[in-house]
Amino acid sequence: MPELPEVEAAAGQLRQAALGRTIRAVEPLHPALARSLPPVACQGLAGRTIAAVARRAKIQLVTLDDGQVLEVHFRMTGDWAFGVGTDPIPVTERLRIHCTDGSRVSLIDARALAVLRLHPPGELQLPPLGPEPLTEAFTVEAFREALARRRGPIKVVLLDQRVVAGVGNIYAAEALWLARIHPSRVAATLTRPRLLALRDAIRDVLATAPVGRYFASAETVAADDAHWRVYGREGAPCPRCARSIRRLMQAGRSSYYCPGCQR
Repeated sequence: MPELPEVEAAAGQLRQAALGRTIRAVEPLHPALARSLPPVACQGLAGRTIAAVARRAKIQLVTLDDGQVLEVHFRMTGDWAFGVGTDPIPVTERLRIHCTDGSRVSLIDARALAVLRLHPPGELQLPPLGPEPLTEAFTVEAFREALARRRGPIKVVLLDQRVVAGVGNIYAAEALWLARIHPSRVAATLTRPRLLALRDAIRDVLATAPVGRYFASAETVAADDAHWRVYGREGAPCPRCARSIRRLMQAGRSSYYCPGCQR
């Protein structure tokens, strides 16, 4: 699943390719997206100029010149593709945006799970979200307050976007390894020094993420990527202590950890 670094990179690519361009037509090519963008909504997008592209957590926000905001959530396998009218059509294209200059923006999504919502001017409403982890708002005090009443395992709690925005399964596992915290540790029991270590680890793994491609098959890509210290590496030696990496299931997701470093 694309997480904060991947979504930030995608938003940057969309910004570079589409900012300032005027929409000629929007074509939802999948039934789910056609329900989100019915014909009347698509008609209202025609003639509008893309004024801004931003990211909040794992959500991309495309603001148009009349104040409408298109909210895009890739979910599992979403990505953008760019071209012109004569270029080959991407196989898993789910939405096509035609611009008046002949360029084309395609939402591609192998599993067809991406979510789009169109918000009228001044009516953008996002779900409750925690602080952005790479900003000054992500303080140890704010982190401690968010975890104070959380009796669940810290790995699962980190995936709650109300605690910290944009952290997903891969980077939560990597940050917990870096901070030497077991994924099953009860969130509310973390001391301030441990919270500081975890806060800094989250920032580190996000800031050094190997962006530039998206995880069309996250499990496969991660297992083959030497960048990851524990994610997808069950049975491999820990790069810190050489103990074998283990995997456990938490809330339906795989958690990878080192039994030697993360007690």
